[in-house]
This record gives sequence, C-alpha cells and structure tokens, in this order.
Amino acid sequence: MVLALALPLLAAVPAQAQPHLAAPAYSVPATATVTEGQIREVARGGVLTYPSVTSCLTVTVRLRGGGLVGAHASLFQVPGELRSDEILPALRKAVAGRPVAAVEVRGAVGAWHPGYFTRAIEAYGDGEAIPQPQGRDFDGLAKAVALGLKQPRVSVTVEDVPDGDQVVR
Repeated sequence: MVLALALPLLAAVPAQAQPHLAAPAYSVPATATVTEGQIREVARGGVLTYPSVTSCLTVTVRLRGGGLVGAHASLFQVPGELRSDEILPALRKAVAGRPVAAVEVRGAVGAWHPGYFTRAIEAYGDGEAIPQPQGRDFDGLAKAVALGLKQPRVSVTVEDVPDGDQVVR
C-alpha cells in the first residue's frame, strides 16, 4: 500500500532530483581543449590540448587511474573564465580527492610570480604594488601549485616551454 502511494509521487519528481536513479552527471571525454581560465578532464589514455600558451601556465594533474585533469592559468582573466587565484582551488575540486600520480606545470615560467596563484593581478587596486617575477622561479611555482592542490611538493614538476600549443597525453 505504501509503495502504491509513493510511486505516483516519485514519478512526479524530476530525474535530477532523484540522484540515486539518475544517470551519471557527465561522461569523461577522450580529448579536450583547455583554453585560458578553464579546467577540463579526459579519460585514461586521453589527450588534453592547451592552445596558444604564450604568457600562461598549464597545470596537468595525472590521476593514478590514468586520466588527466588540466587547467590553463592565464596572467589576466579572460571574461567569464577563472582568474589565476581561482584556478588551483577549482582544479583541486575537479580532482575531487582522487589519487594523484603527478602534477606537471608548463608554460611561460619567467612571466609568473608564484603569488599570482593566491592573488590575481586583477585583485590589486590602484597604487598597490603587483609582485613582479624575478627570473624563472621553478621551485616557487612548484611550491605554490603543491600548496594550492594539497599535494606533496615532490609530485610537482615545472617546465619552461616555448610559445605555442601544448598537447599532453
């Protein structure tokens, strides 16, 4: 009797309100393009493409299960996308506590101050001094990324790469 009363009510509730009955929220693609201020994920064996990396840094998390989660951090915010101080918390959330094998940071290392990951250039007001990079700070960037992703420093590598598209397999 209770089931007979509950079925019409259950049918009236949209599928998204029934998480135990709904299909998965998304499927992970095999390939993805990650533009400035974005985060994307690909399945095991997949490929991430970061187009036009000039003054940017890319952060690719290699999951122990074989997938990749990548972020394209921009020095200046692209309208509607993440700022540099939002990218690591959003990437950490996208990884969602899954085991991490490695973290690879690539791009214009000499254009970046590690502090841009905690306070974006846009966050500074008139008259405030914006920290300037003092050469290529590989260790400082690795420490900032490790801290932002709550990963051990030893799991983060940093590589200065020339301008252009980056493809990570």
